[in-house]
Amino acid sequence: MLRVEPRREISTALQWATPVLAVALTVVTGFLLFTIMGVNPFTALYAMFISPLRDLYGISELCLKATPLILCATGLAIGFRAGVWNIGAEGQLTMGAIFGGGIGLFYGEALGPLAIPVMCLFGILGGMLWAAIPAFLKTRWDVNEILTSLMLTYVAALVLSTLVYGPWKDPDGFNFPQSRFFVDNAILPIILSETRLHVGFLITLLIVAGAWILVTRSLLGFQVRVIGSAPEAAAFAGFSRKRLIWLTMLLSGGLAGLAGLFEVAGPIGQIVPRISPGYGFTAIIVAFLARLHPVGIVASGFLIALSFIGGENAQVEAQLPQATTGVFQGLLLFWVLACDFLVRYRVRFGSTSAARASA
Repeated sequence: MLRVEPRREISTALQWATPVLAVALTVVTGFLLFTIMGVNPFTALYAMFISPLRDLYGISELCLKATPLILCATGLAIGFRAGVWNIGAEGQLTMGAIFGGGIGLFYGEALGPLAIPVMCLFGILGGMLWAAIPAFLKTRWDVNEILTSLMLTYVAALVLSTLVYGPWKDPDGFNFPQSRFFVDNAILPIILSETRLHVGFLITLLIVAGAWILVTRSLLGFQVRVIGSAPEAAAFAGFSRKRLIWLTMLLSGGLAGLAGLFEVAGPIGQIVPRISPGYGFTAIIVAFLARLHPVGIVASGFLIALSFIGGENAQVEAQLPQATTGVFQGLLLFWVLACDFLVRYRVRFGSTSAARASA
């Protein structure tokens, strides 16, 4: 008989080792899949994980791709620590791009050097506004925030489509569903010449440092940890869960909105129907792979970003299908969850009576 028992103590070392084990198991599983598909696994894995980093431009693209993942995951991780499950970062990213990008589109030239700061502010506000809806429904009527934040993602996508197919469509764009290009002062400054890497990457690293201080060195961070791990003790201490829901939802929404603004004011340079390839959803994997730790999110963000770039590269060099990226990300999430399960639970074989007799 197969029995699952919770472990009395969870090893901290094992908790931090499981993400590394999950990555290794993902690579091994990918190796086997490529072999079954009849593709040389060494060539495929080289094309995915080594080839994109052969030069400075490839490394800059990795940093560019990691920026929105790290931003979204940092905000989500703080909420997850408190047991607040914001699954709608993709929609909040979209609204941040709409709000901040709209400022750049219509007022970029008039604002001059203030264009980028104002766009960032409105990008954050757009994400916060979209996150405030599930926060209000949760605190007012206890509506499940997972469902509301997720459903609002599709509403945000429809709002974006309505704008780029309608009033924001470029009249000189040959009827393509896209806005006009932003003026130069509404584009994020490049920090590495002959690449697309912009100042948003440096801002992201500063935000991660601030999140680490918030989580580990502030009263709010202490409340987040207590409410997430011992809600009854938190209530006894007088910590307000409703207040924390608002704070974490607005924080995660604001960072997702800023990530959206960085995309439209960075590599895209205009507002288009599809701003993100799923950064808001993939950031959930980034957060859990990093054990919800802000510094670990940087490492896991780079790893997942490499899967995006490597998947595109493997299509060219190894003739792999476009779904390769999604398969690797799905495998990684599966192995993270499987390793977490084995860390928290022990699997035993044998009858219940034998177990009692041995006890």
